[in-house]
This record gives sequence, C-alpha cells and structure tokens, in this order.
Amino acid sequence: MNTITIRLSIMMFLQFFIWGGWFVTLGTFLGSTLGASGSEMGMAFSTQSWGAIIAPFIIGLIADRFFNAERILGLLHLAGAALMYMMFVSTDFAAFYPYVLGYMIAYMPTLALVNSVSFGQMKDPSKEFGKIRVWGTIGWIVAGLVISYVFSWDSQQAIADGMLRNTFLMCAIASLALGIYSFTLPATPPAAKGEKSTGLSQLLGLDALALLKDRNFLIFFVSSVLICIPLAFYYQNANPFLTEIGVENATGKMTLGQVSEVLFMLALPIFLNRFGIKVTLLLGMGAWVLRYALFAFGDADSGLFLLIIGIALHGICYDFFFVSGQIYTNAKANEQIKSAAQGLITLATYGVGMLVGFWVAGQITDNYVLGGAHDWQQIWLFPAGFAAAVLVLFLIVFKAEEVKTDDV
Repeated sequence: MNTITIRLSIMMFLQFFIWGGWFVTLGTFLGSTLGASGSEMGMAFSTQSWGAIIAPFIIGLIADRFFNAERILGLLHLAGAALMYMMFVSTDFAAFYPYVLGYMIAYMPTLALVNSVSFGQMKDPSKEFGKIRVWGTIGWIVAGLVISYVFSWDSQQAIADGMLRNTFLMCAIASLALGIYSFTLPATPPAAKGEKSTGLSQLLGLDALALLKDRNFLIFFVSSVLICIPLAFYYQNANPFLTEIGVENATGKMTLGQVSEVLFMLALPIFLNRFGIKVTLLLGMGAWVLRYALFAFGDADSGLFLLIIGIALHGICYDFFFVSGQIYTNAKANEQIKSAAQGLITLATYGVGMLVGFWVAGQITDNYVLGGAHDWQQIWLFPAGFAAAVLVLFLIVFKAEEVKTDDV
C-alpha cells in the first residue's frame, strides 16, 4: 500500500467513522435523552434527505468550479465539528434540530468530495477505489464497536444516565481531526473550472428524465422511490427498537450489517451474471420483507437469533437493490447522461423517497405507543407489508432484460 493510498484510506475511515458514530444511535438518543416523539425523530432523520437534496448545488455550483475539493472538504468538516459539538450540548429537541439540519447540509456534500479527492489521485479508479472505499465501511464498523464494547454508551444504565450524548462529542473530535487532515491531502483542483455554468436541470440530474420514457426504467424508478419508505424505518427505528427490548450492545451488533454489506458486494457480480437484474432486484426487495418480519417476531431472549439474521440481511437489502440499481441505471443511460442519471436516482431515493419514508416512519411509530412503550411488532409489520407490495408490483410489471455488469 503506497503513501497516497494510506492517506486516502485514513480520510475514508474518518469520513464514515463520523457518520456511523452518531447516526445509528440517533433515534435512541432522541427518544431516551431528549424525549422526542416519533414525528420529531422523523424530522431529525429527514435532515439526511434535505442534505442529499441540497448537496448537488454545493458540489455543482461551488466545488466543481471554484475551489479545490480537499479544501472544501476541510472547511465543511470544521463547520461540522462545531455543529456536532452544539448537538452534544443541546438539552431539548427544539435546540437540537437546527444544529442537526445544519450539520447534514454540511456533511452530505462531503460524501461526493471524498470520492472526488480519491478519484483525482487514481490512474484506474475501477481497480483502485474499492480498496480505499472499504476503509469507510471499516470506519463505520469501528465506531459501532467503540460505542458498544469500549465505552458501553448504549447500555441501559448508560442511556438512563444520558451518556449516549457522548457519541456527538466523539464525532465532533473526529470531524475536527478530519477537517484539519483534509488540508494535508493531495491537491484536487475543481474539475469544471472555467467551463460554462452547468444548468440547474443537469445539476439535479433532470437531463436523465428522458430515461423515464423507457417503461422498464420507469417501473424501476418508481419502485426505488417506494422501497425507500420501508428503508427509512430501519435507519430511524432499528437502534431504539433493539435498545428498548433489552438487546445488549445493540450498536455493536448492528455493525454486522456493514460486515454483511462487504461480503454480499463480493457475491453481487455472481448473482447479476447468473440470475439477471430482475431476480437480483427482487432478492433485494424480498430481503427487506424478511428482515422486518424477523424484527416483528424476534426478541432479546430466545428470539435474538431472528434479530441477528435481520441485521445480517443488510448486505442483501442494500447491495442487491441499491447497488444493483446503480449498475442498472448506468447501463440504461448513454454516455452523455450517465452522471445525470445517477444524480436523478440519488435525488429520488435518498432525497424524496427517504424524506417521505422518515415522515411515515414517525407517524407509524407514534401511532403504536402503548403506555409509554412501543408495540414494535405492529410497527415492523407495516414496512414488511409495504415492501411486499412493492415487490409484487415489481414482479408483475418489470420485464427481465440483460444488463452489462462491467461496473461491478
């Protein structure tokens, strides 16, 4: 591993250590420490979607044209460190919300910036990027293990004592470190400096709307937006659910999902080549149905293995639908609109789809509160049924087709 690879790997590790260090336990913190309702949790989690919607403007209008990527990355993480510290000291949801909104608006563009910095130093990104990006997944895993097994901030007693807020302090320190470190990274000049200003439609990926004339792609597009509604339930409710029913080291156990993600990414090309895009996408949607059914009927005692299987299904849930979907989108788009097409899918799923999903998850969660406790079985059966309906729709109306898998 050469020096540049090591430096980029450290960058990627910190980038996702920060995200995994507070976002996984956010729902638990909001409910237990700030006394937030399900609807308020939905508001907090939806800041990710607002960040995803605003990010293209920051990248397209500023980062790609005027400033080096590593410098903007540094400034955004320094701003993020200050906002994260303010989240750490907030004592109620009203004070907390503006800071988490500001933080996600600052953080979401950095996901593209770390890729830009990485690609700018590579001769063959298709062969080199995976070795660096995997350190991001490792960073997310390490954050969860540190929270559960080093500091035990997610134990029942620690949560009762308000110790879970320390995750924000930990991530503020990591964000400060990455902000400073970013200025030492190799120079990555703006890719579109001096070029004619990009239109709003291209920034948002709207040039790719022509793809929706293809019936199959339209069905895939609608299914992608709809499947983000049950997806939001996992991000928003999984950690509070596991913690509330008494699963020990819940955050550490949830890192099995990221381990699974790495393993199933290796299996993805085999499934795509052997079974085709339709079956692979159906397997991804089916995994969401199974995962939520397992959550509905599992418990912290004899049914713990059901919960563990549900967590471990994350690799199939994410890789087989979302990564396969990116590959499908790339294959359907011509060279002129490939980037626009990916931007459109990202905006539709992580932007619009999950924005609706977090709102729905908040409403459903509030609807099943009994005597201060949640009726988790009913809560999980809703996304299971919703995902099943999307699966049936997709199965019936999407026609199988061959897709090139060169990008896997």
